[in-house]
Amino acid sequence: MNIVKQVLPNAVKMFFMMTLLCGILYTGFITAGAQLLFPYQANGSLIQMNERTYGSALIGQPYTDNGHMWGRIMQLDISTYKDVDGSPLLYAGPSNLSPAGTEFKKIVAQRVEKLRAADPDKKGTPVPVDLVTDSGSGLDPDISPAAAAYQVSRIAKARGISEIRVKNIIEKCTTGRTFGVLGEPTVNVLKVNLMLDGILS
Repeated sequence: MNIVKQVLPNAVKMFFMMTLLCGILYTGFITAGAQLLFPYQANGSLIQMNERTYGSALIGQPYTDNGHMWGRIMQLDISTYKDVDGSPLLYAGPSNLSPAGTEFKKIVAQRVEKLRAADPDKKGTPVPVDLVTDSGSGLDPDISPAAAAYQVSRIAKARGISEIRVKNIIEKCTTGRTFGVLGEPTVNVLKVNLMLDGILS
């Protein structure tokens, strides 16, 4: 009993001290630092023009018409989760399908067929793998430069513009390797499409 009386006050003091240190001071410092040094990223990397938000550079959006660049397959679900008012909530995630399974092969084959039907000029050209598979998040905003290049002729033809113009836009929206060595170059699909639409410059 005496041990409990001796230990309990110290435990309570430690609890409040760690709550103050880790729960308030640390998080406050990190939040303030992020807002000061990286405000764009800290606030969701939102793409805004003329007081209108077009989306986040970190979250993919589905495009299916020939005049826009297509991103990766998106696994969107609005039937699983609902908010307190019963309204559906958007959820996305990986398909969890095995690459060796027949269902996965069927989805990939359908996507390949759709891409080739949209761009018959590319007949015989291998379809980049990231255009027919989804990412771990199901909302990947980027594709590879090869996947972007595959779509240049289709976009140019649908819009009646030159392929060089489309390529220049893709180049502006391409991010290289981090520090020049980490990862692979990527193309942000939303930024490309907003530039094609004349919203971004």
